[in-house]
Amino acid sequence: NATPRRQLEKCPRSLLVCEKSNFLNEKSRHDIHVSKHNFNYKISVLIPECGILPANISSVIHSFSPYYLVRDLPVYQLLEETFLEPLVKKGNFYALSYNTKIDEDNAIALLSSGQLILSLDKDTYEQLGLEGRPSLYNHKKAMRFVVTLDLTDKSLTPGTKRYQRVLSSLKDRLPLRYDFLFTKYNTGSDEDQTLNKLLSQYSYEEHKPAFSQHTLKNMPCPTLYPSDIQGKTLSCDPHHFLEWLGAVNLDISCENAADSFLSTYVCPEPQSSVSQALLCTVTGFISPENVFVLLQELRQYFDEPKFTPWISLTVHGFMDSPVSWGATEHGFLKGGENLYNFVCFKNQDYWLHMATGAQDGCPP
Repeated sequence: NATPRRQLEKCPRSLLVCEKSNFLNEKSRHDIHVSKHNFNYKISVLIPECGILPANISSVIHSFSPYYLVRDLPVYQLLEETFLEPLVKKGNFYALSYNTKIDEDNAIALLSSGQLILSLDKDTYEQLGLEGRPSLYNHKKAMRFVVTLDLTDKSLTPGTKRYQRVLSSLKDRLPLRYDFLFTKYNTGSDEDQTLNKLLSQYSYEEHKPAFSQHTLKNMPCPTLYPSDIQGKTLSCDPHHFLEWLGAVNLDISCENAADSFLSTYVCPEPQSSVSQALLCTVTGFISPENVFVLLQELRQYFDEPKFTPWISLTVHGFMDSPVSWGATEHGFLKGGENLYNFVCFKNQDYWLHMATGAQDGCPP
């Protein structure tokens, strides 16, 4: 029977890219990978053989930048000269339309590079009249289009013909409005003033990223050796490791107890038992700069002797973001996942896992 086989072949692919390096290696690209993943909604840190979060790591997490939920903001406001020059072009500012489904609605993202990405349905695209390209994830007919505007480009300097045309499209021809998430990193007082001026004109809420932690007792834990990222001899393989991390984050038992009817999941081999482990989770709208400061702090964890040979940092991107890494187009299909994970070892070696779903380019 060919039908089941055909359905099997339609099974969506997923991508997992793995890298091994050392933080002290001058060719290490860990900072680039972090900086290019613009839109992060969840971070989790797992520290085996630890019961209390070290004060310096706690301090970094609690100093994460606030983020803002702005209601019913016209998209053209992001291009207004009074906002563009003092804030957008300086970098370290991020905006993402809120509660917009990437496979159904229009979705808007402003990257810290100054690129404004509009992922639009066919009707909106045609009404706006801006130059774009068909989405990579259309079906047979193009029903979605992507418009990319580099707001730092000279041709989009306020006063130029192209700038006026783009502004007119978004302001007069089709005045799109959405709820937006905003965040910024360590901007100066002038930039803060610019943002506050805009916020004062709209209904908005300020939030701090939400923090939670809990201690896991007597749990099985995969054995990991820095040299064996593929899990050929000494370590468990990357897919099984990430699956185990997911189970730990979801509080799924990994013991396959005989009396459990909820889960038959087992921690992958090789494994050992740890007396306790600390799991910390942060959710919100988190900038890459905040993630990088946390990663730097986690690297210092092994400056003093520790029982564990490794710790883990996982960063999840928004499922409905128009992009994943850099300006690479992101789609949803069945899950919209785009995430990366660092395993940091005592000797400053690290593994980097980058994972995406079917509708995504290959991570960098």
